[in-house]
Amino acid sequence: MKAILYDKNGGPEALYLGEAPDPVIKPSEVLIANVATSINRADLLQLSGNYPGYGKPGEILGLDLAGTVIEVGAEVSGLTVGDNVCALVDGGGYAQLAAVPAAMCLKLPGNLSFTKAAAVPEAYIVAFQALRRLGNLQEGQDILVHAGASGVGTALIQLAKVSDARVYATASSGKLSRLLELGADVCIDYKSQDFAATVLEHTNGRGVDLVVDFVGATYAERNLRALATDGTLVLLGMLGGACADGFSPASILLKRLTLAGSTLRNRSGAYKEALVADFREQVWPLFADRTLQPVVDTIFDWEDLRSGMDYMLSNANVGKLVVTIGD
Repeated sequence: MKAILYDKNGGPEALYLGEAPDPVIKPSEVLIANVATSINRADLLQLSGNYPGYGKPGEILGLDLAGTVIEVGAEVSGLTVGDNVCALVDGGGYAQLAAVPAAMCLKLPGNLSFTKAAAVPEAYIVAFQALRRLGNLQEGQDILVHAGASGVGTALIQLAKVSDARVYATASSGKLSRLLELGADVCIDYKSQDFAATVLEHTNGRGVDLVVDFVGATYAERNLRALATDGTLVLLGMLGGACADGFSPASILLKRLTLAGSTLRNRSGAYKEALVADFREQVWPLFADRTLQPVVDTIFDWEDLRSGMDYMLSNANVGKLVVTIGD
């Protein structure tokens, strides 16, 4: 099969289209002919060699995919050859074929194209985990979503609104109107506004019940200031660094705050299968009835994947960057 490969760590320029062995499925897996995948920040980290546990040259990138089942393992039930699916994967999305545990697959409703479906698994399942399992978001609560225009950020906004939460979202000024369209109640330009002060102003000094953050160190003190008593901070990334100068844990104690950090890729297979099962039951039907709609910024052909990655590095996108897989 053809796949996007790299022989050395680096930037998008290290990628090339080459040949890789066809995957062989296990009894619990299905073989998928990929039609589309998406670009994730983790792909760039892995490519550069800065993703703990991943990044060995020769690995195939890609954390989600959409395509058609062309072979079914002996132990698989509920999926047949010809089913159109999308899936969350541990790698391998940037290839023509992928062997995927059947439990990680979601059957596509008739109204969802492959390119839109490829924008769902990583973004929405990560968001679902952050809100439901880690953040325990309850109906009517207040939530602050950082990087609101990212793939996961746009998913968080939509899922939080399904829970009737009041959503505060940060992004650059040119993206705020799009976040309002997605349902955000208050949008904050992180470059010109103090998001903690804005949150406290709009909540009469109370703060929000939940903060979901991808930035880390540079937001640490303000995140704690923006949280209400008994609030929760869920940390999903460290784009702004890992060490915060002058950080004081006093407010964690005084406000009885809960701090949760999580990755998803290095979780056990059993955990991820259970998470996908909950997502399939609680969230997936909302795509069929169009309550939820994937946010796709731009679609790239895989021969132009480098341009897609450069575009992500520019931080210009709102929503996901999708890549179509060639024949």
